[in-house]
Amino acid sequence: MELINKMLKGDKRACARLISIVENDEKESEKLIKKIYRFTGKAHIVGITGPPGAGKSTLTDKYVKLLRKSDYKVGVIAVDPTSPYTGGAILGDRIRMNDLALDPGVFIRSMGTRGYLGGLAKATRNAVKILDAYGCDYIIIETVGVGQSEVDIVKAADTVVLVMVPGLGDDIQSIKAGIMEIGDLFVVNKSDLFGAQRTATEINMMLDMSPKTDRRPPVVMVTANQNKNIEQMELEIQKHYHYLVDNGLLEERRKKNIKRELLELVEEELKKLVIRETENNGELDSMTESLFNKETDPFTLRDTLLSRIK
Repeated sequence: MELINKMLKGDKRACARLISIVENDEKESEKLIKKIYRFTGKAHIVGITGPPGAGKSTLTDKYVKLLRKSDYKVGVIAVDPTSPYTGGAILGDRIRMNDLALDPGVFIRSMGTRGYLGGLAKATRNAVKILDAYGCDYIIIETVGVGQSEVDIVKAADTVVLVMVPGLGDDIQSIKAGIMEIGDLFVVNKSDLFGAQRTATEINMMLDMSPKTDRRPPVVMVTANQNKNIEQMELEIQKHYHYLVDNGLLEERRKKNIKRELLELVEEELKKLVIRETENNGELDSMTESLFNKETDPFTLRDTLLSRIK
């Protein structure tokens, strides 16, 4: 409880230790979130996602520096691939944002995926809650490089920035389907390179083919390593946030994400319960065997297992 009190008063070290708890200790994590949950819900959560090599870390670095000019308190969760040797995060993002780590108004945490799919780490949402309670005005989640299906960021962020770059081969292929639909703002980074305008044009063509909504996601061209047009990106992020607030969509979006999280937590506990009840006595193996031999079907056994819980 002392750590929580320190964190609520703005102690950076206490905040770091609490995030370590949610990463490494599931039971303590639950107790912690129960105590701080009522202090959450104030920060604007921005997700920055896109394929590997799109320059997400550099873009995040410049965006945070721009926010700090307005004296906003900023938290950054940089989700990195997990080291196969140590199990920790490969700290590529932290290295690129090294000078920000010295800023007292910025909290940066690298977080390994630890095999968790979807572009985020398992502890990401709880880490966001801690940074929210810590008093951050903005929390930026930079995902591990994503493909076409790693779209979990939409479950955690108010605004999703999808970063693309020219020269990825088939641009349309790389942004189609699910990942195309999650972007609230499209950013073409490295826009000084050949093919940048073509990439922006193709994104606009894809948006033309998307179902019509009240708001068309803008496409912004930036060159992060030269700090060009970051202000325009920040302006569009602000516009999106005000659009959500003015139309009652922020509340709707957050409620939808809360419902998803609740159902996922229940699903996880049900799975643990079933494994506990059936694995030790060999019943799960017996059921697997009967399915393999086609003596029954998966749905019948599902109903058998669920009937014990009802």
